[in-house]
Amino acid sequence: MALFFTLILSAVFCIIIYKANKNTKKVTINTISVSRPNISGDNIKILHISDMHLENISVSPDELFAMISKQPVDLIALTGDFLDRKRSIPKLAGYLHALNKTNPKHGMYAVFGNHDYVLKGKNFETLKNTLEENGCKTLQNEHVTIQVNGENLNIIGIDNYSTKHSDVKMAYKGVSKGCNLILTHDPNVVLEMENIPFDYLLSGHFHGGQIHWPKPYHLIKMGKLVRMKMVKGLHYHGGKPFYISEGLGQTGVNIRIGSRPEITFHEIS
Repeated sequence: MALFFTLILSAVFCIIIYKANKNTKKVTINTISVSRPNISGDNIKILHISDMHLENISVSPDELFAMISKQPVDLIALTGDFLDRKRSIPKLAGYLHALNKTNPKHGMYAVFGNHDYVLKGKNFETLKNTLEENGCKTLQNEHVTIQVNGENLNIIGIDNYSTKHSDVKMAYKGVSKGCNLILTHDPNVVLEMENIPFDYLLSGHFHGGQIHWPKPYHLIKMGKLVRMKMVKGLHYHGGKPFYISEGLGQTGVNIRIGSRPEITFHEIS
């Protein structure tokens, strides 16, 4: 009898893992609209992808392009955790090529996450160079200013908070008057930005829990936002909006329960 129940439990476990792996292929494409006072003229459309985790991703570059090619893109924002193994770096170029084929009007920008910083020295520099050589501007506590609808759009990259790479003051140094779009990996940094002017902040890091059943208890150690029940989607802090992507890839094991990989289009008006 004991053996019978063991076999039943093993079969149920295998079915759960199989379905959890299938979930990693069921990408959700979200469109989020926010209105901000420093934007005028036409809407700005941002394609946002976070947490590719190329060691555990179930979407190929061709599949990614098929999902993102149906609508125009003004700029692309990549909010970190591309990979954490040097052997995965060559794989990144294919995904960047797929993103570039959307012809983003104002370019592609990226910040780094905690997994990226597992790489050290020349391996990290190879990751950074791969991004730059494939048309992606990397931002480490720095910003660039571009003209959109005749006005300044400041794209401010705040480096990863959880690994203590973030320096908000440095990222804002010399920033021009205009609309401030923040790119960062760990959204917990927003709790230290109550008196910092920004119009919209894009982030990732939590994967929506990845295994979000019955609740993502394992995220508790990942900062105050989790305890505030802010692990995915659109939120506000101090009246300012920020978005937490569920990410495109997975970490640890290639499964999802109660969450889905995500691609997000943000329309700022």
